Amino acid sequence: MKELGLREISLGVESGDDWTLDRINKGYHASNILEQCKRLEEAGIDYWMTFLNGTAGKEHSLEHAINSAKIFSQCKPMLVGTGGLTLFPGTPLLEEAKRGEFTPLSEKEMLIELKTFVENLTCDCYFVTHHTVSGKNLTGPDFLKRKDTIIASLENEIENGDLDRMAAIRSRKRTL
Repeated sequence: MKELGLREISLGVESGDDWTLDRINKGYHASNILEQCKRLEEAGIDYWMTFLNGTAGKEHSLEHAINSAKIFSQCKPMLVGTGGLTLFPGTPLLEEAKRGEFTPLSEKEMLIELKTFVENLTCDCYFVTHHTVSGKNLTGPDFLKRKDTIIASLENEIENGDLDRMAAIRSRKRTL
């Protein structure tokens, strides 16, 4: 009988920024991400990495985007996925936002953070975004070949997108 081994795994990394990882209580730091991804590579296991856009709030958005892209770029993910933070009822982060301890990003700020992440990402992979953005050409293979097109699409959304529609879509989400 042929042994079936693990071929790929999805990593909900969410950030490669130590401040953000501490802020959201992930229990690890960027150096741990690099170490574990290297182990996966040595074992021949492909992996996906997920960036959670907006999770650092306004307080640390730029650093979250840049440092995450730097860490992701040092790895060899087959796929990089991004999603936008939604604050769900009953979650600690929503309660912190209500108390003024966390400042969520606006839709425009979410797009700017996502664009910053993309600008700084240098690993070639399949790129997927599960953001409320309606821009075309964001998802697909050959990230590095398409990077300029993705950035242009995000810039167009930042300047011309229906940000109210995007906010409405996010506000109606009830689960991931």
